[in-house]
Amino acid sequence: MEKAKAKARVRHPAWFRDYARLERDAVEINFYNNHDVPGLLQTQRRTRALYEMRKPLLSEDIIEQRVASRMDRQEILTRWPLPMVTAVIEEVVLRRPIGGLDVHREQLERLIKLGRLRNVELQVMPTDRVEHAGMGGAFVLLIPKGKTQVGYTEAQNSSRLISDAEEVRILAARYGSIRAQALTPSESLDLMEDLLGEP
Repeated sequence: MEKAKAKARVRHPAWFRDYARLERDAVEINFYNNHDVPGLLQTQRRTRALYEMRKPLLSEDIIEQRVASRMDRQEILTRWPLPMVTAVIEEVVLRRPIGGLDVHREQLERLIKLGRLRNVELQVMPTDRVEHAGMGGAFVLLIPKGKTQVGYTEAQNSSRLISDAEEVRILAARYGSIRAQALTPSESLDLMEDLLGEP
């Protein structure tokens, strides 16, 4: 198993490695996601479904490696000292049954469970908001231990690690606005439980 995990890390796309290293040492991680659930919060079956639908197609070997690697990263959520993790997820993401209804329900259950952890705060951005500070797309803000805050963006297999202080400040201000426009963590958990109860 350890050999498989090590292999998965080695085979990770090169553009992701710097971010993964910083994430591993982070004391705070903040996600804004507009298309999917952040990788750290995904179930194994949802992760697999996402890689299986990728176009052009990935080989079974690559899918297995990437699923194993993503699951391995999730130890961050429970490893002491616990990082503070916040995430704002679009409501539409919570309504899109990626992988089928069973996989989708399992993902909602996991989000509800994670949202009750002391170090995790999840918020939902309702679809009916008339103002939305996150229209520029998804991003991550994180603070590695003993270092200054950095940003990270990723789209269409291209990524950018942002260390320029002014750019990071703008992202942080934007994230503050996004959180203010979203449902509170308590309201968000209530919405997820409602969605879970829908037929």
